[in-house]
Formats: sequence, structure tokens, C-alpha cells
Amino acid sequence: MRTVSQQHETAAAAGARGAAAEHVRGGGLVALPTDTVYGLGCRAADTQAVGRLLAAKGRDRRKPPPVLVADAAELDSLVSSLPPLARALTQAFWPGGLTLVLDARPGLGWRLGQRSATIAVRMPDHPVALALLRDVGPMAVTSANRSGQAPATDADGVRAAFPDRVVLPGGDARGRDSHDRDVLHDILLIDSGPTPGPTPSTIVDLSGPRGCADQPCVIRPGILDPQRLAEVVAAFRESVGTPGAFARDLAVDAASASAGQVSGRAGE
Repeated sequence: MRTVSQQHETAAAAGARGAAAEHVRGGGLVALPTDTVYGLGCRAADTQAVGRLLAAKGRDRRKPPPVLVADAAELDSLVSSLPPLARALTQAFWPGGLTLVLDARPGLGWRLGQRSATIAVRMPDHPVALALLRDVGPMAVTSANRSGQAPATDADGVRAAFPDRVVLPGGDARGRDSHDRDVLHDILLIDSGPTPGPTPSTIVDLSGPRGCADQPCVIRPGILDPQRLAEVVAAFRESVGTPGAFARDLAVDAASASAGQVSGRAGE
């Protein structure tokens, strides 16, 4: 596994994270920085909070949000089985800009959307996000913007996306202090400065037969270098004696995604 980028959480960010963790445990939504764009998130296991997350986004349950985790080891409790290629990809690209779509563990019970057979998972490369995830556990996180709008890459973008809802850990512009927050309405912002965005993560599907056959499908091109992704897959296939033409497949998948043929699987 890759090491986390050398960024340091400031004392102010640590205080904001503590308030955010309390807000999230109470069922609230939080806007948090990641290594791509700002995300809007809640506890993945909190069905009602997920509903509020999707409502804030302006999205229905046909497009369930991805889940962010603090460590690759958490995959074992979330998926039915981890394909060997998926493990190789996490070792190469986590923490970082890779989202994997995998078969969800039966009985997981998370109602992230209409489709419960799969789950999209990523480990971000940002110290604030990782610290919050360690505090509260896996979170359902989508980009911090209304559906169809550009993702927010700084605090001003988050405020513009959700007018009159964004508050800071110590209070807000309307004069309310932290004890007066409406947990079910307010979006608590962890302002950690601009993110590297706006390019989102790359989504790779290894669910169902694809996982069993080590046949990945890129359902959204993103921040990962396609050539590097192809090299990792080719090296894995060579190590297990199943060479393939993934570089060609990757180009076809990317073209299909760009043409709007991305499926409705978990994750966006």
C-alpha cells in the first residue's frame, strides 16, 4: 500500500474534525476535504442520514454514493470476497484516487441506494479525511455539489452549493454557536483549504463475474493515469499466468463512459 501524502493536520483542523465527528455521529452531514474535491458525507450505516445526503445532493437512490474508508483492511467487513486483482489495485493505488466497485457482503444492511448487491469503496489520500474516517468509521461520501453542478474544490464552493446550510465548528455567520446547530439541516464544513480537484477518482468495476475473471471495467475515467493502471493490471495478470489486453479494454471502457454509457452500479 502507498503511504499517505505528507500533509499535516493543523490544530484548527483537528478541532474542526472533532466537532465534525460529533455532528456525524448525531446523524448530520459534513463537508470534508479529500485528495480530489470536497466531499459531502455521513455515516454509511445511517440510513436516514444517507437519505438526507442524497436529498441535499438532489439525487435519487438509483445512484448510491461511494463509501470512504480509513484502511484497506476494512474491505473484509464490507465485501463478500476480495478478488486478488482488487487487492493488487489497492496495494498500488490506495490511499489515492481509485474507487473500486465490488460485491457487497450479504447482510451488510446498508441502504445506500436501490442497488444493494454492490458497493463502491475508496481510501482517500488526505490526512483530515482519514482522521475523520478513523473517528466515525466508513462514510458515504459524494462530491460536495448539487447534482449536475461542478464539484466544490474549496470552502467558498461548498457554501455556494448549499446556501444557508453550511456552518463552521465554532458557529456560523448567522450568529449561532455550536450548541444551536440543527444537526438534521446544517452541513458542518471542515475548511482545510483548496483541494487538488476538480478531477474525480477513477472508478473500476470488479463486481460479479468481472472480479472472478480478473476482468476490470473502467466505468469512470478519473485522476489515475490510465497507462499506470494498465501496467498494474498487466503485471498482476503476468504474475498469475493470465495475460490480457487490458490497455485496449481500458480505452474502450473510457470511450463508453465518456459517451454516457456508464451503468447505474454503486458509485459515481
